[in-house]
Amino acid sequence: MPSDKKFVFVCGQDDFLVDRLGRERFNAMAADTTDEFSREVISGFVANSDEVEIAVNRFREAVQTVPMFGGRHVVWFKDVNFLAESQTGKADTTLNLVEGLQELLGKFDTSETSVLITAAPVDRRRSFPKWCEKNAEFLLAGGEADASPEGLAAIALGEARTLGVRFAPGAVELLVARVGPATRLLVEEVRKLATYAAPEDGSPGVIGEAHVAELTPNTAEGDFFETAEAFCSGDLPWTLAALERHFFTGGDARPVLAALQNRNRLMIQVRALADAGKVRIGQRGVEGLNEAAGSYAERFGEAAGEKSSFNVFSQNPWYLGKLIGRTKPPPLRRLIDTQGELIAAFEEINRRPREQEEVLRDLAVRCLAG
Repeated sequence: MPSDKKFVFVCGQDDFLVDRLGRERFNAMAADTTDEFSREVISGFVANSDEVEIAVNRFREAVQTVPMFGGRHVVWFKDVNFLAESQTGKADTTLNLVEGLQELLGKFDTSETSVLITAAPVDRRRSFPKWCEKNAEFLLAGGEADASPEGLAAIALGEARTLGVRFAPGAVELLVARVGPATRLLVEEVRKLATYAAPEDGSPGVIGEAHVAELTPNTAEGDFFETAEAFCSGDLPWTLAALERHFFTGGDARPVLAALQNRNRLMIQVRALADAGKVRIGQRGVEGLNEAAGSYAERFGEAAGEKSSFNVFSQNPWYLGKLIGRTKPPPLRRLIDTQGELIAAFEEINRRPREQEEVLRDLAVRCLAG
């Protein structure tokens, strides 16, 4: 820790990233402390302002307590959640307690005690985080990244740099599309892919789209990625093989049909916009989508801002392009016919619940054989 900084303050919007970085700092700070009683962890996770008072008082006692056997004392105020823009965080009692916490951090004896605070989420507009930026070793876990696809991609890219690998074009976007906003899973997937992609000669590895497609499950929305991708690409043998794998593991037909309907519904919307000259399908996905939204988004009503397969403007343009491919979708008439076949297949599995695989195989042949 820099000599002019009295404590370490780790914050961010994602509790997993904050806790991981905080644990690394705590282990480093306590490395020379052989007495386990000199290492103290105080929970700052609270549900109301009364619990804030209890947590702050425990932290105060820990900081002001001299180790029984001498030596350095390391205190970690962990999982602090009352610095956020929440009802508890805005309460007058909490604000007064935070003022007292700031006063304590400004005058405790650093020669005997080291202090680490980890907090997520944090409203950085408030005075206490601003004060910490000036008076503490301030660490922002995850940088300025948020839960948007771009923010998640930044987290994945940062983890890859730490591991000494890089992503090939399109790979990180596919990874984010498959994993979704689960930061812990995203980081673990990057670590897994980095291990798999590492060359035997020790040179820097490259994570490609093929690695992500093969190794990363699609957990973002429960979409049955392989079957849906095979069907929408028009590849009948691949679709039949994917269906066989799905049902071999005891899968059900209904979620597969839902995934197919969601994709086909989006393809209908993109095809209609492309035929009207409002969008283009290029190397970076569906181009011109934001411009088209200016003319048509209001027709989706209150649902326009929600992510939904009923609203093409709620989708990520790159991901849309990945779903559809680099060429125009099939003709609009064929897409509408396919949607009708999907509805008919759903009705059929209700009549033949023990023959779900046969129903979907028949569906694939009818839609793709020609």
